[in-house]
Amino acid sequence: YIGIQQNSGLDDTTKQIQEVVNDDAIPVLDFQCLDLGKLQEACEDWGLFRLVNHGIPLTLMSQLRDHSRNLFSLTFESKQELFTNPMSYFWGTTALTPTGAALSIGPQNINWVEGLNIPLSQLSLFQKENETLGSFRVLLEEYGGHLARLATTMFGAMAKSLHLDPELSKTYISESTGFVRVYRYPQCSMENEAWGINVHTDSSVLSILNQDQVGGLQVLKDDNWLQVKPIPDTLVFNLGDMMQINNVPNEYFKSVNQAISDDKYKSVKHRVKVNKEKERFSICYFVFPAEGSVIQSSKYRPFTYSDFQAQVQQDVKTLGFKVGLERFKFKVAG
Repeated sequence: YIGIQQNSGLDDTTKQIQEVVNDDAIPVLDFQCLDLGKLQEACEDWGLFRLVNHGIPLTLMSQLRDHSRNLFSLTFESKQELFTNPMSYFWGTTALTPTGAALSIGPQNINWVEGLNIPLSQLSLFQKENETLGSFRVLLEEYGGHLARLATTMFGAMAKSLHLDPELSKTYISESTGFVRVYRYPQCSMENEAWGINVHTDSSVLSILNQDQVGGLQVLKDDNWLQVKPIPDTLVFNLGDMMQINNVPNEYFKSVNQAISDDKYKSVKHRVKVNKEKERFSICYFVFPAEGSVIQSSKYRPFTYSDFQAQVQQDVKTLGFKVGLERFKFKVAG
C-alpha cells in the first residue's frame, strides 16, 4: 500500500460535511411482513434500509465469513496466484474491468482495501481440485441463491410501489448479472488519512451488504455523514445508479417503450472508514439490468448498462474518479 499517505479521499465540499454518529433512524424492514409504504419511504428518503428476517441461515453467513478470513490470511503472492478465473483478487481499488482486473490507479487514489470479485454465474469454473476453493464455492452457491431471491423479491416490491410495468421491469434486474465481492479492510494506524473506500455511489440496481461487527460504513443523509452501525443478523440494502433511473410509471408506456426516470429513488452516496485497531470484513452482492436492456428517459439519453460501465471506466482512467449518471443527462439549452 505504498502511497496511501497521499490519498486525500474526498473533495473539498465533502470534507466540510459534518460527521454524525447516531444511526437509530435508518429504516428497518421485515422481509416476512413487508410494508410497501415503509419501503417506498426508505427508498425515497434514504436510498438504503436494513432488512431483518431475510431467511439466510446464520450458520451459512458465519461459515462464509470464516472462509473469507482464511483466504485473506494467505500471502499476497499466494492470493495473486490462487484467485484466478472466474474469481479475481484486487487491492488498493474497487474499480475493476468487466473481467475483474483492477483499473490502473495512481498513488493518490489508493484505498486501504483488498478483495475478491466473484461472478456467481461462473461458479462452475472454480478450481474443483482445490479443496479450499471447492468448499468456498459450495458456500457461495448457496449464499448467492439466497441473495438472488432477496434481490428479485425486493425489486419486485419496489417496482410495485412505483407502479412499474410488470413485464418491462423484468429486464431492469437480471439474476445472471449478480456477483459477490468479499472485502477486507486491514487495520490502519493512519485512520484519519486513509479510506477503505472513498465516497461513491454503486452502479448496480441493488446492493446487499453483510458486514461484520467492526463497522466503518458511512452514508450521506441530509448533508451529514451517518455511521451505519453493524447489527447482528441484518442485511443492509442500498440503491444503485440503475435503480435511480428505473422509475417508470405505467402510464408513460403508451408513448415511451422503455424507462422514464424522475429520479424519485436516489442512489445513495457512501464510503468506508478504516479502523486503527481492527481489520474489517464485509460481503456485498451486486445485481444489474439484463444485458442489452436499454434505459430511456426524459432526463437521460438512452443507454445500456454496458454503455454506462464503459463511461465510468473511462472517467476513472482519465479523471481518477467516477462521474456516473451526470454523464448521461440531457443538456439544458441556455
